[in-house]
Amino acid sequence: MKAKRIVITGGPGSGKTSLIQHLQQRGFTCIPEISREVILKAQAEGIDQLFLEDPLLFSDLLLKGRIQQFEATQTALELFVFFDRGLPDVTAYMDYLGTSYPSYFSETCMDNRYDAIFLLPPWKEIYIQDNERYESFEQAEKIFHFLHQGYAQYKYEVHHVPVGTIEYRSAFILKKLETLF
Repeated sequence: MKAKRIVITGGPGSGKTSLIQHLQQRGFTCIPEISREVILKAQAEGIDQLFLEDPLLFSDLLLKGRIQQFEATQTALELFVFFDRGLPDVTAYMDYLGTSYPSYFSETCMDNRYDAIFLLPPWKEIYIQDNERYESFEQAEKIFHFLHQGYAQYKYEVHHVPVGTIEYRSAFILKKLETLF
């Protein structure tokens, strides 16, 4: 039996990465977010905010990296593999910016399917801007809506994760997965 690929997504500062790290500490296989890696590499090359300066290039690099992550899990034997963001995040962010993109972006999202999607809402109490997270909280709220619409357009059922402790959120997801699979 192949692993179920589970995406945990949400706008900036919604607690995704902390939740992913918690699941990893509990022994689950988790695939990290790659956007910070792309941002830091661009900054090392003198491009301060690649996402803003060349959103198509940034998004293409993310798409390629996420395809590699997706393909690397094809032979995983675990029950669940959790992803910190998925392929449709790329087109959702492009839609948020109002930037057009080649059709292969959408085709890639349709051809590489995840088994479940969990979306975390904006959470003002934990939101922090930093060197790689330049969006305001209000922008994070808008991105949340674009993420929901983005996954829905690819015919995913989007499961909303309530605000709460990491333990509460991970229990919510694991309980929901029991009902789905």
